[in-house]
Amino acid sequence: MTTPDSDPSAPRLPAVFLDRDGVLVDDIGLAHSDGQPRLTPGAATAVRRLSRLGYLVVVLDHASGAAHGLATREQVRTFNALLVRHLAREGAAIGAVHTRAFDAEDPIARWGGGETAPDPDILLSAVVEHRIDPARSFMIAGRPAVVEAARRAGLSAFRFEGGDLDAFVRELIGA
Repeated sequence: MTTPDSDPSAPRLPAVFLDRDGVLVDDIGLAHSDGQPRLTPGAATAVRRLSRLGYLVVVLDHASGAAHGLATREQVRTFNALLVRHLAREGAAIGAVHTRAFDAEDPIARWGGGETAPDPDILLSAVVEHRIDPARSFMIAGRPAVVEAARRAGLSAFRFEGGDLDAFVRELIGA
């Protein structure tokens, strides 16, 4: 029996990768610290719009707080699950959440001497796992380093610098 992951002829999906901090939730440092996601304006509407247009919405969490020893893996998982439930209550479905792995024994070394600029691995693993078509997918990132990582993964990428996320998405896709 073949599964979508093992069947090379299975259709590949278009996806939108959304940076968690600074795109879906306000970038307030440790987003999980007060336990409640603070959505950016238009976040739920943007996710609903993207889903309705046939995109798999994938949230990327670079877990920089965890990488720097400021949060545990469990805090990161709990916050991300809460974010997904919060958006779902507003009718906005998240297809997947991918969190950057880190090494609790030596968290800073995994990030290259304290810099939390991501490499494209988190994106590439999501592309493979969810059979995403990079040519029909794109990334909305909050930081220039994440835009660069997306481009290195073969994705179009756009920087969201704040404001209404749904207005930004409408301008990008024209719908």
